[in-house]
Amino acid sequence: MTSTPPHTPEARESVRTRSVCPVCLAPIPARLETECDATRLVKACPEHGQFTAVIWRGEPAFAGWTRPKIPSPPARPHTAVDKGCPMDCGLCPEHGQRTCTVLVEVTERCNLGCPVCFARSGEAPAPDPPLAEVSDLLTMAFELAGPCNLQISGGEPTVRDDLPHIVSVARAAGFSLVQLNTNGLRLADEPGYAKRLRRAGLDSAFLQFDGHDDANERLRGRPLYRTKLAAIEALIEAGVGVVLVPTVRPGVNDGQLGDILRLAASLSPGVRGVHFQPVSYFGRYPEPPSDADRITLPEIMRALEKQTGGMVRADRFTPPGCEHHLCSFSAKYLVRKDGSLHPLTPRREACSCRAPEPAAEGAARATAEVARQWAAPPKDSRPAEKTGPFAELDAFLERARSHALSVSGMAFQDAWTLDLERLRGCCIHVADARRGLVPFCAYNLTSASGRPLYRGVP
Repeated sequence: MTSTPPHTPEARESVRTRSVCPVCLAPIPARLETECDATRLVKACPEHGQFTAVIWRGEPAFAGWTRPKIPSPPARPHTAVDKGCPMDCGLCPEHGQRTCTVLVEVTERCNLGCPVCFARSGEAPAPDPPLAEVSDLLTMAFELAGPCNLQISGGEPTVRDDLPHIVSVARAAGFSLVQLNTNGLRLADEPGYAKRLRRAGLDSAFLQFDGHDDANERLRGRPLYRTKLAAIEALIEAGVGVVLVPTVRPGVNDGQLGDILRLAASLSPGVRGVHFQPVSYFGRYPEPPSDADRITLPEIMRALEKQTGGMVRADRFTPPGCEHHLCSFSAKYLVRKDGSLHPLTPRREACSCRAPEPAAEGAARATAEVARQWAAPPKDSRPAEKTGPFAELDAFLERARSHALSVSGMAFQDAWTLDLERLRGCCIHVADARRGLVPFCAYNLTSASGRPLYRGVP
């Protein structure tokens, strides 16, 4: 790290890393430059010139947001080191983290045509893979990753009529948590469908939820707020845990984060968490996204504090113990009977004096915590009234077990923001029949012209 003296307009810190050219996707040198309160990824391709993108703005400060880890190579690497990161994914022996969550995509079809889509599912989808191929992919994923959490994804998985059977196959494979990544349309419209999935073994739904109808119309093409509420109601009634997943886009729904969180609290304990995702730019973007097009993790943390009147505080959010520390934040809250939130996470430590730990230990803890938190709580009868000197504490702990709400955010990387150090710390992997397990941001990476690095590439 090099730096100039602090407290001057020229004060700047620079950290070397590597990235890719957004035009040709070739690996190139890069640096993280912090000036004032903003950190940017800056890089230059010999053929296509210089690129820069903001990745962090404001408090908590970039320099203090850290959680050191000792890399843990994959237990079963599937590809050899040949061309170098990110060209050897599968995972290669140089990857630094085990799998916490594996995604298995079961269709490219979708019943929405969202402008914002990882899978670009509106573009002439391929035929659905046969059930036997999906089953083989699930088996391979479990063999490579072990008993991690599974997310069934797409496209929109519910367009497959055999989805309950896929869920049952996944459950039998031994994954810690079986979760559905869904827009919720079929769950809202088809009576009994959520219960069929629950009977098949579904634990949790990762439900696209972007806020009020003005946000839905701009992000999803039509008003969907009431449809989303109906899907939540169906899932809760079926005993499936619900995680609301807003894609946060500046000027669209970044002013609705507090409303979304309050709604989640009002629907506890059926809603188990809210997982905010700053918009990333996958697909065709000939003009690089501007700073105004991006919202960073610290901006979301501060917006949550402001929009909840301090009920949620930025200093309660902590860096992850699983993925790279720049990729996410999280905190846990108890939902009180009046709908207010009581923090269960200690305030973030001001110092970065924590000793590094093996990355695999963080992945194991995260796998267990997500499986416990994002599944629905047991449908116990109402707890008996307790008396005695510890009655109040006992009641608090009882409610904390059933009414905990996770509040988290994860920033996915695109061609302009991809940092290969972060990528090597990825714990969310997409199962690929030929390659094995590919880190999520590498699998979804596209050039400015829309050319993918992995997705759909033979």
